[in-house]
Amino acid sequence: MRTQDLVATAISNTFRSKLRTTLTVLAIFVGAFTLTLTNAVGAGVSQYVDAQVGALGSPDVFIVAQASQAASADDGPVEYDPNGSAMVSSNQGPPGTTTQALTDADLETIGDTAGIESVDPVRSVQPDYIENSGSTQFEFSINATSAVTTADLTAGAQLDGGSTEPQLVLPDTFVSPLGFASAEDAVGASVTIGITDILGEKHTVDATVVGVSLESLLAAGAGANDALIAELADAQSGGIDTAVTSYGVAIAHFDDTLSAEQITALKADLATDGYTASTIEDQLGAVQTVITGIVGVLNAFAVIALIAAAFGIINTLLMSVQERTREIGLMKAMGMSGGKVYTLFSLEAIVIGFLGSAIGAGVAIGLGSILSNVLADGLLSGLPGLNILLFEPTSVAFVILLVMLIAFLSGTLPAQRAAKQNPIESLRYE
Repeated sequence: MRTQDLVATAISNTFRSKLRTTLTVLAIFVGAFTLTLTNAVGAGVSQYVDAQVGALGSPDVFIVAQASQAASADDGPVEYDPNGSAMVSSNQGPPGTTTQALTDADLETIGDTAGIESVDPVRSVQPDYIENSGSTQFEFSINATSAVTTADLTAGAQLDGGSTEPQLVLPDTFVSPLGFASAEDAVGASVTIGITDILGEKHTVDATVVGVSLESLLAAGAGANDALIAELADAQSGGIDTAVTSYGVAIAHFDDTLSAEQITALKADLATDGYTASTIEDQLGAVQTVITGIVGVLNAFAVIALIAAAFGIINTLLMSVQERTREIGLMKAMGMSGGKVYTLFSLEAIVIGFLGSAIGAGVAIGLGSILSNVLADGLLSGLPGLNILLFEPTSVAFVILLVMLIAFLSGTLPAQRAAKQNPIESLRYE
């Protein structure tokens, strides 16, 4: 019997007992459906987190701060040191954690560390509003580290750090309220930013919109280049020399050719000097760990369903072998080898696995795509750019092939039993 004949016969034999085959296929369907959905959730969330990396900065930068100090009520107040820097609250560590602000001397120390190419303090400005040609004024904020970020653009270009022209990357949620017809229409337009100085006087600064970006989950606010931040900071100071010599954090650029081990060693060098340095991967590590853990648990449930389905395949084929004992004996008596009998029943198992996995994956893609669109327009509308279910062709193909492999392994025992049948005894079987 030729290979194509074996395949055709296996497909035909699969549907001899339609009810039994259907129930087995449904059991496989549940596992394949669940596994396809969980892989899609993992891919969708991972893609979104990767897109948010741009909101935190370039891959060759550290966000550097003084080492945290946990305040304890039992320790009492800390004696003031006039030669020390101010204390600022920290968003890392337990509640009550504070850090000393960075001084110009700290910036010099960080910059002198081997491997650090440049270091710049983060200047924070608090604008009041933004408007476009006399339109309604809207409350507005600027991401303090935006000068070194890569925005997730929907139109336009990234900020030019070397430009002397004030530039702005506008969040897409401001496009329509400011009277722009589209994101493309906003690019190149001049907008006005209002800010109040330390004396209570109102000032305005004009900036050119060079790009429009999706709002970031990890770093909110618009993007501004160094020139715009400098103008806003000058306006905020009201022309008074505030002699600002302390900063919450600093951005330190390191050599992008450093290996992972060298980057770790560089962080250790900074830690020795009393600073904490974190990269983008460090800040996203906890998020990725949680995502991986959740997807892993969901995948475990899917695998359990597939294991249960595997026993269904074994039961289906064992019953098929028993019912077709005389048929197997006749085939072997007519010259079919044990190897071909084994192949025939193995192919039947693979066909059952393919049917269950293909149907399960297809239904998961259909329902998942609808659900993803509904969630994107509703519950998840506050997370622009998040496609909660992302069906990648390679992932779907992997699920189908995995289920077919499980089905093949499940059919091994029944296939071996069929291949070892004695033709004479099989023909006598009642």
